[in-house]
Amino acid sequence: MLTAYWKPVFEILILWFVLYYIMLFFVGTRAIQALRGIIIIIIAFLLFQKLNFQVLDWLFTKLFAISVIALLVIFSPEIRQGLARLGQKHLFIPNLKEEEVEYILNEITDAAESLSKQKIGALIVIENNDPLSSYIESGVQIDAKINSDLIQTIFAPKSILHDGGLIIQHGRLIAAGCLFPLSESQEISRIFGTRHRAALGLSEETDALIIVVSEERQDMSLVFNGRLYKDLSKDAMSAKIKETLKQKAGQSE
Repeated sequence: MLTAYWKPVFEILILWFVLYYIMLFFVGTRAIQALRGIIIIIIAFLLFQKLNFQVLDWLFTKLFAISVIALLVIFSPEIRQGLARLGQKHLFIPNLKEEEVEYILNEITDAAESLSKQKIGALIVIENNDPLSSYIESGVQIDAKINSDLIQTIFAPKSILHDGGLIIQHGRLIAAGCLFPLSESQEISRIFGTRHRAALGLSEETDALIIVVSEERQDMSLVFNGRLYKDLSKDAMSAKIKETLKQKAGQSE
């Protein structure tokens, strides 16, 4: 009798585990929305079968088959990318050590402060929980150690990567010249330019931490979760980022 009860429970746990990792692979890509739609169709299909709605059961059976084929064809690049991440170690890398975080933040904020003093604009993005794979693909991949001089070189006025955004992932400079969605919010002041709108746009879709250096006002701002913290000093910027990272670590425990 116990086997009869435990078997369906075990099957449900396996199904939940598989679905969870499928969602994890595709989160941050265009395919995630279509995948959610497929899951809704599956739930509706099972419900109609249970209620013995024959017409709706037949209709959703056909719709499900078409949706799976469409998903495979339209989002094949994202699917390949998601499956490829199965063998990548960085998907399971633990949080960086405190001294590594200190070094990284010092290099980033030092670069941002130097750029602001030189009246050079910059957009630096630090990946948080939400993957930024689709945005990384829009730029030029670098995969280099974080260094203040390198960051300043990337945003130098004559650099071809100057106008895009720089993405930091797992403690490394991953890509530069990346493109981000512009915020459509009407609450943004007209004094803010494209960089601030791009930072806010990205923060509305992901939980990334985004540093914006304004070349006009020579100030530094931090954007996170749709909120803009402007006119920050180097120390204040570093403290705000540490606070956010600690909140992330606390939530994951």
